[in-house]
Amino acid sequence: MKDMYILGIESSCDETSVSIVKNGTKEIATVISSQIDIHKDYGGVVPEIASRHHVKNITMVLEECLEKANMKMEDVDAIAITYGPGLIGSLLIGLEAAKTLAFIYNKPLIPVHHIAGHIYANSLVKPLEFPLLAVVVSGGHTELVEMVDHYKFKKIGGTLDDAIGECYDKVARVIGLEYPGGPKLDKLAAEGEDTYKLPVPLQDDSYNFSFSGLKSAVINLAHNEEQRGQKIREADLATSFQKVAVESITSKVKKAIEEKGIKNIVVAGGVAANKGLRKAMEDVAAEYNINLTIPPMKYCTDNGTMIAAAGYYAYLDGRRADLTLNSKSQDTLK
Repeated sequence: MKDMYILGIESSCDETSVSIVKNGTKEIATVISSQIDIHKDYGGVVPEIASRHHVKNITMVLEECLEKANMKMEDVDAIAITYGPGLIGSLLIGLEAAKTLAFIYNKPLIPVHHIAGHIYANSLVKPLEFPLLAVVVSGGHTELVEMVDHYKFKKIGGTLDDAIGECYDKVARVIGLEYPGGPKLDKLAAEGEDTYKLPVPLQDDSYNFSFSGLKSAVINLAHNEEQRGQKIREADLATSFQKVAVESITSKVKKAIEEKGIKNIVVAGGVAANKGLRKAMEDVAAEYNINLTIPPMKYCTDNGTMIAAAGYYAYLDGRRADLTLNSKSQDTLK
């Protein structure tokens, strides 16, 4: 089989990214335009502003990626696009660009679920080994997904309320950290001690998660300390929160390992960049002697590289879309 070059486009939130990947495993070129500094003043992503900046950036990012790869659109075999889930306005900008390119250059259009992209970011590190358990941790998702082969997804558990990344950002705001708070809280947690008592949520027999109670516990703790005239020890609270948040993930992962005989685990999503979680997952892998893959930091947050990688395996699975493909703000991984 000849080498296949997939161009991937990602615009589900506030990053505009285009990448070219060879055979689903080798990054040829990637360009990412981030809007973090723009949304920082608002304490979070503003959908209308995000979509406007995608409109401004998409052509420049595409041209820069092709130039960086020293390739033309004619050299690309197919176009992979994030169709959902995400911010609908942001998704539509990338989707319309992808459909236009597919039409003009007569290239196959491959629909990619955003979470599939995060999972397949691991294939850029080493080939996925099946069966595996994908631990999906991001701002909008917290899920455990079983895979017996490429593009065979079975969700066995998920969050019942907040996602872990969302919880991190909200707790960071309580502590007084500016957006994006998750990475800053992770860094602060390394400086403190576990001195605050916080509840470990949803200790049941399911593979599900819940973070709203943990978030509320931090908010109530901070409020009560303020009422007493006590100053919150930010680093200690960050440490105590992170310990419980990470433990709620690893406890369910251990349960899956013990009950399902899991031998291969991949971690996927923006929170995969969290150093506390990475260390805890490495400890779990060592304890149970399993194969663990975590993407490098640059592939954890939203990027076109993961979409192009996932697009390659979606293409081999026979997945195609026509020009009626539409964006979905919510969609089940399948």
